[in-house]
Amino acid sequence: MVSRFLRLEDLTTRLAMAIALAMLVVSVSLGFYQVLTRFIFNTPSTWSEVLSRTTMIWCVFMGAAATFRGGYMMAVELIYKLVPRRGLLALEFAVGACCLLVLGVLVVYGVQMTLRVSGQTLSALQVSMSWAYAAIPVGSAFAMLAVMARLAAQALGQEQLGPENSDVTPDGEAQPMGQGDAVFTDEPGGRP
Repeated sequence: MVSRFLRLEDLTTRLAMAIALAMLVVSVSLGFYQVLTRFIFNTPSTWSEVLSRTTMIWCVFMGAAATFRGGYMMAVELIYKLVPRRGLLALEFAVGACCLLVLGVLVVYGVQMTLRVSGQTLSALQVSMSWAYAAIPVGSAFAMLAVMARLAAQALGQEQLGPENSDVTPDGEAQPMGQGDAVFTDEPGGRP
């Protein structure tokens, strides 16, 4: 049952990331188009700025699912380093519960806001403003699935505790630097 849920969540998070990437490409392209029309052709586009902003909102909210799944939005590495190993799972569940609470509020109030603005239109597009506001509950719902899947996988021991790509090891100690890790120095020769 849990493995099916994790597979479903993997698909939904991949879908959310694909939508986020598509929205980012559209937003950047529209920004470029807007600059061309405004400064090259001296005929500013009336619709591209509004659509670019809307697609960027969708990009952020849909991309949140992947960041929650990787634990990046929940990570305060100092806390992970201070908590003993036996307390890491409890810390993950406490952080996950807080995230689920906030995301649940975003879903509930996001739906209410989306319905409230359905009669208004985006300027220059004549499209309901609810399409822009719908990013809040939709992205938050995807993120809630990601948080639940992360907690389930960690509880079953299928994933490490703490944020992905962290230097926190299962025993709560920082990993030593390896050969591939960057070393920042003050000397031009690269010596620390």
